Amino acid sequence: MDYKTLKTLKLSEYSDAAEGFRAVSDMAGTARDRVDRQIAAAMKKANEGEAATAANGQLRELAENFHYTQVECGLVGTALNGFVHDMEAARKKLDTAVEDAHAKGFTVNSDGSVSYPPAGEKTDGKLPEGGTVTGLMDPAAHALGHYAASLDPNPNCRYAQEYADRIADAVKEATEADEKWAPKLRALKADDDLAVSDRDWVDVKKDTAGVLKGAEDYLHSIKEPPERGTPKENAEWWKSLTDEQRADYIAVHPDSIGWMDGLPAAVRDEANRTVLAEARGAAQVKLDAWMAKEPDRYQLVHRVNPNTGEEVVVKERVPGSEWEKWDAKRKEMQARIDGMDAIQSRYDNHTGDEGTRPYLLGFEDKKFGHVVMSIGNPDAADNVVTYVPGTGTKLGSIDGDIRRAELLQIKAARTDPTHSTASIMWLGYDAPQGLFSDATDAKWADSAREPLRNFLTGIDTVHGGHVNSTVLGHSYGTLVAGETMRDHPDLPVDNAILVGSPGVGVNHAKDLNIPSDHVWAATAKNDLVNVAPPPAGRLAPLNPKSYWRLFDDHSIMYGNDPTSDEFGGQTFDVDRGRLPLADGFMPAHSQYWEGESLAGMANIVTGGIP
Repeated sequence: MDYKTLKTLKLSEYSDAAEGFRAVSDMAGTARDRVDRQIAAAMKKANEGEAATAANGQLRELAENFHYTQVECGLVGTALNGFVHDMEAARKKLDTAVEDAHAKGFTVNSDGSVSYPPAGEKTDGKLPEGGTVTGLMDPAAHALGHYAASLDPNPNCRYAQEYADRIADAVKEATEADEKWAPKLRALKADDDLAVSDRDWVDVKKDTAGVLKGAEDYLHSIKEPPERGTPKENAEWWKSLTDEQRADYIAVHPDSIGWMDGLPAAVRDEANRTVLAEARGAAQVKLDAWMAKEPDRYQLVHRVNPNTGEEVVVKERVPGSEWEKWDAKRKEMQARIDGMDAIQSRYDNHTGDEGTRPYLLGFEDKKFGHVVMSIGNPDAADNVVTYVPGTGTKLGSIDGDIRRAELLQIKAARTDPTHSTASIMWLGYDAPQGLFSDATDAKWADSAREPLRNFLTGIDTVHGGHVNSTVLGHSYGTLVAGETMRDHPDLPVDNAILVGSPGVGVNHAKDLNIPSDHVWAATAKNDLVNVAPPPAGRLAPLNPKSYWRLFDDHSIMYGNDPTSDEFGGQTFDVDRGRLPLADGFMPAHSQYWEGESLAGMANIVTGGIP
């Protein structure tokens, strides 16, 4: 980069290119949605068999290609906007320096040097001669040059050196911007093939990090999102941005935009689907690398033949061997991938019905994993139910929890077809994983109160009008729901459903800050949660009478049993459930999304009485 290039650079061409890539990104996104929600959905309804399955697989690959194009072109657009922003800053410095030089009557030459006319006190009847100076960027040369200029009898020399230095500084800044953005833009070039691989999505994540780092100044020039903003503040920030600025934020901050309560569901879904694709690609690459490290499943073991006393060497599996440790990690990694595939399958298998369209409102694959998925658009629904799962919930087993949200949405739509219902599965917290260890500690629920409050408030904020909101807690999730309602009296919640509860953190329904007749609880007779005792800390070891609480019919792990008369809420009928050990340890604990129980919950969610 030199003076002449910077002076004549047409930044509008790069801005136009950014708009062009943004338009391609938008078109690719529209095409992906059309393939997902119209073409593939129509084919599923009209065709069956191996050919239809194969065609559907090809359509999924096409949709993924469009998604990849959408994301990468969005990044190119953001990168070009970042380049223009950096160049505009350098160009502004250059133009200001040139204007100041011209105002002084100096000449700026084609190489960026500055010529100045004779001036100063005459010597022998002559003015000190004019001259030409070049900008000095090296610190030592800069200091010497300015010192020499200060000694020059022509005062114009000092001014000319200043202008030349400012011009050189602007050119240097432009050169640095060019050197910064050129490799980043080259890195956004896709592979020369038609297949979007797992490694391609890993590269997308790297590309995003690169563009984000380079575009920091550009993004800072836009109004930044509020730090730890409320849903209302987030919504106001989002509305203040232009379409281009919104697209740029989604391109480089999909993970934060996807979790930002108060933003439209469609925006969060778009951002989170990118995060999901990147995480899925990274997880598969890691699994592939792990598979290549598989140790020998069988080890050489020395055995003594009991008949002959002869020592023999045989190959056999040894418990606790390196292979079993390797296999345990493989299963864990595969389970996480299966969970991500379960989320993606909701898009792949969607039939095109807007009422059941999936929206990914939050995704993170760290630790146990966080997933928030809505069946139906909560921004437009008349009824919204938010299901909070409990102990043992994690990314690897998320399929069953999403299925519960689907079952309730279907039942609610049939119960009241005149009003729309969105059913959300909210795993926005780290759920306890151990029934007899983690689940006996309220700390997991304590950490979930603020995230759940913000999420529910965000749904209400985006909706614009009043929405009939129900919180459905299951198992430990009832404690999360109960504590959140207890601690936030202004929570926009109309109804609470508590099933299979070990207690909700309060002793009375009125403490949940909604009318007691809108608090509904049920526990199956064969659900072992019925025998959950209060924590040992509540018992007075030296007082025999205190042990009666172990057999009391209303005091359980976290307060009074919400199905008891003492709690003061409403109850509804559920099936008895299967006996313990009939199908797993406590099968009845997972049967609330069936039969009479499901029908009762659908009635509550749609504003009726079970």
